[in-house]
Amino acid sequence: MKEEHQQAALNRLKTIRGHLVGVIGMVEDERYCPDIMKQVSAVQASLERVNRILLQNHLETCVNEAVAEGRAAEIVDELMETMKYTAAVTGPAAMREDS
Repeated sequence: MKEEHQQAALNRLKTIRGHLVGVIGMVEDERYCPDIMKQVSAVQASLERVNRILLQNHLETCVNEAVAEGRAAEIVDELMETMKYTAAVTGPAAMREDS
């Protein structure tokens, strides 16, 4: 994994971890459901951003390497299988700002 992608993913995941602890506290404190739902949506959006970082890394490293080795069809099939589970890549959120 490229260092800059690893750091970006780890930083986001550590932030998400803290955010998730806060959401758990909100549930335990029986906070207003719509407020909790907003925070859950924020965590989901952050996880989608991590997935985009991982995808970028994969394209820049593993995919380039596979194409150079003549394994393009194999890597495309693998990527398509992965992407069908990734709303951030295939869904409407993919068209939004990449931050």
